[in-house]
Amino acid sequence: MSPRLVPLIMLSTWGTHLFGGSAGREGVAVQIGATVSHWIGRRLPFRDPGNTFLLIGMAAGFAGLFRTPLAATVFAIEVLVAGRLEYRALLPALAASLAASMTSGALGLEKFEVAVVASYALDLPGLERLALLGIAFGMVGGAFAWCLAHAKTLAARLLPNPYMRVAVMGLALSAILFALWQGRYCGLGTNLISAALNGEGKIAIMPWDWALKFALTIATLAAGYQGGEVTPLFSIGASLGVMLAGILGMPVELCAALGYAAVFGSATNTLLAPILIGCEVFGFGNLPMFFIVCVVAYLFNMDKSIYALQEHSRTR
Repeated sequence: MSPRLVPLIMLSTWGTHLFGGSAGREGVAVQIGATVSHWIGRRLPFRDPGNTFLLIGMAAGFAGLFRTPLAATVFAIEVLVAGRLEYRALLPALAASLAASMTSGALGLEKFEVAVVASYALDLPGLERLALLGIAFGMVGGAFAWCLAHAKTLAARLLPNPYMRVAVMGLALSAILFALWQGRYCGLGTNLISAALNGEGKIAIMPWDWALKFALTIATLAAGYQGGEVTPLFSIGASLGVMLAGILGMPVELCAALGYAAVFGSATNTLLAPILIGCEVFGFGNLPMFFIVCVVAYLFNMDKSIYALQEHSRTR
């Protein structure tokens, strides 16, 4: 992406949020980070940097937005090729992630974190319930990636003119988003995340919240609006976790936290990043549960990814 497009994607993302589009904002952060870093890297006297500078920028953009440097680092080095880690970018990506996270914090960006301390027994029935959660989260994340790709293709075929597509679908989405509880599903979805984790998730989250956020985010992005998928995926996962907690008889906050991480991981076809983002946001004491659920979700996501250009390692 040309550096000249950076201000345009920033303005487009702001416009999407200003008018209520159901989309995230990490897409522009990662794109800007990758573009700037790659542009600088091409002008430095390195003999064969490969895609190292691209990964450095992606990690910095992700960490600067979410302030989760460990997850940002592994996300960057594992997302380009499913099943393979770009180890040569590990140290510089970590340094960039830490610097970006500290810089955004110094500029006033607060890190979203919630201490989840629900006790959970890792006995056989407990492991079975975690596996069921992983299967559900994996299938939903994979379905999101599949539906997004096909929705974009369908929208482009029905409305080939991109300006007409944005106008027609934008008007329809505006009416739908306003009619559904006057904007409950607009924007990032942080309202659903907060509702799922505020201790009253069973009351605050409706059983269909995750499905409507799922559908409206896909429609917003298929229409051509600029934004991202990650934060809406967090909200879809957290809302779905609340619903499944009631079915499986598990702690609501724990299930919401597991869904927050695992649906993101399955939709991006990554394994380590969702485990670490779950730990960085909800506490490393929950590492065993995040590990089990995210591994199962990774295995059941149908090998789909929201990133259409993601390559696949032969070893997977």
